[in-house]
Amino acid sequence: MVSAAAQAGVVAACVVLFVPMGLAGWHLSRNKVLFFSGALFVSLAVGVHLSPYLPSVPHLLATSFFLPGPGAASAAAASSGSSCVPFLHRVAWSDAAAAAAKGLGGGTARTWSWPPSLASTCGFARLSRDDASLLLNGSWVMVAGDSQARLLVLALLRLLLDPAAAAAAEPELFRRHSDYRAAVPARGISVDFVWAPFESNLTRLLREDLRLAPRVPDVLVLGSGLWHMLHFTDATSYGDALASVAGAAKSLRSPLPVPPPHMFWLGLPHLVNHMLNTDAKRAHMNGTMLRAYDLEVDQRGLIRGDGGPFLLLDVGKLTQGCGQQCTADGMHYDGGVYDAVLHIMLNALVIESQQRI
Repeated sequence: MVSAAAQAGVVAACVVLFVPMGLAGWHLSRNKVLFFSGALFVSLAVGVHLSPYLPSVPHLLATSFFLPGPGAASAAAASSGSSCVPFLHRVAWSDAAAAAAKGLGGGTARTWSWPPSLASTCGFARLSRDDASLLLNGSWVMVAGDSQARLLVLALLRLLLDPAAAAAAEPELFRRHSDYRAAVPARGISVDFVWAPFESNLTRLLREDLRLAPRVPDVLVLGSGLWHMLHFTDATSYGDALASVAGAAKSLRSPLPVPPPHMFWLGLPHLVNHMLNTDAKRAHMNGTMLRAYDLEVDQRGLIRGDGGPFLLLDVGKLTQGCGQQCTADGMHYDGGVYDAVLHIMLNALVIESQQRI
């Protein structure tokens, strides 16, 4: 509903616009250039007068993409609100052949779906290219982290771009230890991948690079831990580093005059120790260490369940669900996993954006 302040602003704007123009109209009618110059001046005055009562442009863009229909996440997601968020990761996995027989598509060894009852209740849905482009219209998406983050960017590009363009982007995206930038000009979407394998890289990104930038991303996805586990193998040290990331993210959100970024944390994947491809990885990256690192994620004020700013994208749960047949090296998984991560994030964005209205 329109607030009383907004209604008063509209009334005042009408007075500002129409009364002077009505009084001056006869005198200015003989000089059309002067007339339209005066109209433009008054219109600008109206815009300044109304601007405090209107949502920001990014907020309007963020809430303009909800279209009814079977291909888009429907208003049911908004009506269910945050009560549906805990169920976003409750996906079922099946063999690609069986999924194709059910009309769910294929292309990877395993495919995923939400149970029909849950999809109906909460409005969860796979987004088409058009739906995703509309959802992210005018947005800046930044994903920062290690190879897991890079694979999420690949899933996003495969959704937003046509197959030929997505394939052409892969060699540049997978240049070793480098950043990457892509755009969807037709929708004004920018996608940035920032190579940041350590938590200190992420803290620096938040405290320095983004704090000094004229604009912050509309969607910010961060994730790290695999490199720390391999090179430091110290869960407590990892937790301390996560606390710094959380503090930097909170300070990034607090002073902004516009809606803050949607923030997501990319969890660690399930590690299949015997499939890891080096002795060092098999020695340091085991189940015990993974559980200790996951516990630090839960307890360091990083994710929302612990008072943090990030919604967890639980890659560990999804990779466990997909199983060993979905990985060739015990750490990096098939595209279907990151496609599931992406659609969980997009459906969360639908819910969050509706809640911000």
